[in-house]
Amino acid sequence: MSEGWAMKQWSEVLEIRSGRNQKEVLNPNGKYPILGSAGKVMGYADDYICEEGTTIIGRKGTINSPLFITKKFWNVDTAFGLHAKEGLDKNYLHYFCLSFDFTEMDRGSGRPSLVKSDLLKIPIPIPPLPEQKQIVAILDKAFAAIDQARANIEKNIENAKELFQSKLNEIFSQLALSGVEGKGDGWEEKTLGEVCEIIMGQSPKGTSYNSEGIGTPLINGPVEFGAEPFSKTVMSKWTTQPTKLCEEGDLILCVRGSTTGRINIAGFQACIGRGVAAIRNVKSQKWINFFIRCNQQTIYDLGTGSTFPNVSSKILANLKIIQPKSITTQNEFVDLMEELDANQSKMKSHYQQKLTNLEDLKKSILQKAFSGALTKEATVSKYATVQ
Repeated sequence: MSEGWAMKQWSEVLEIRSGRNQKEVLNPNGKYPILGSAGKVMGYADDYICEEGTTIIGRKGTINSPLFITKKFWNVDTAFGLHAKEGLDKNYLHYFCLSFDFTEMDRGSGRPSLVKSDLLKIPIPIPPLPEQKQIVAILDKAFAAIDQARANIEKNIENAKELFQSKLNEIFSQLALSGVEGKGDGWEEKTLGEVCEIIMGQSPKGTSYNSEGIGTPLINGPVEFGAEPFSKTVMSKWTTQPTKLCEEGDLILCVRGSTTGRINIAGFQACIGRGVAAIRNVKSQKWINFFIRCNQQTIYDLGTGSTFPNVSSKILANLKIIQPKSITTQNEFVDLMEELDANQSKMKSHYQQKLTNLEDLKKSILQKAFSGALTKEATVSKYATVQ
């Protein structure tokens, strides 16, 4: 350990303020926010438990995402407030929490949970207060630069997605003008029900859900239709009482909820739940896939319901599509769109790796910070420049 540093337990340098039920202080016009473990405002209170500059960590639920709160607040009973005592910089404590893996202290059998007595035994390296502030200054600048780089990369990812969607829209718009609308030869307008078999999902009978891999994989939508193709959550549930099934290669369309209109391709036979439809057209499957991807917003807008969109089998079956009569012509256009899709995926993969590199850089800087190496060998400018 660096000269002048001391290793202490949390119990010596900070106070853990447990959250409490907010019923007695709850007031819609209250002055202080009521916060949970994820930092979400759950209402307002007339009183507070924690002062400004407190770090929140979850007692239950979100246990590994420390948050630095800049105002007084009331924390609910699923959140701990970490209050730094004299001699410990509040921001230094927060950065230490960012460097610490709280999942190693998880006591929950199902829902992640932390125990106060365990936390109070955590060792923390404590340099003199001026050096703590120096470390915080370096980390502030480095993390600000990293966050800006992350924002730029995320914008690039969004631009890549928008570029692909724009190209897709352009292709289908040109086809519509030169094809059906222009009465071009070799094109036809059909409804989805005319050219595809549409299988609407149905909730499995009884309480047959499990996460132990017993039974048939369950695709229940809309959580399975996130940013990644065929989200990992697809395999997080199974059912021992499957009802409607999709087959490998079917198009899987979300027809209910906020992700209505998003589509994936089934990589295996699975049970499809109420929020999902399987679309099957053996000859033109790839064409239908790109056509629907081009019309996701149209499908979303067709949804009915007062709380969230819900696309019925009738609405889906009446969706108009245009397609070349010739499978050969379809395949030529599909090849072009697959090339565009592959380029987009390659760009996204490149940018995702850059995001991973930024997270690795954060971890590396934090490791140096709490070993004493950061103030020994680093300058602010060295860590504040991120490519």
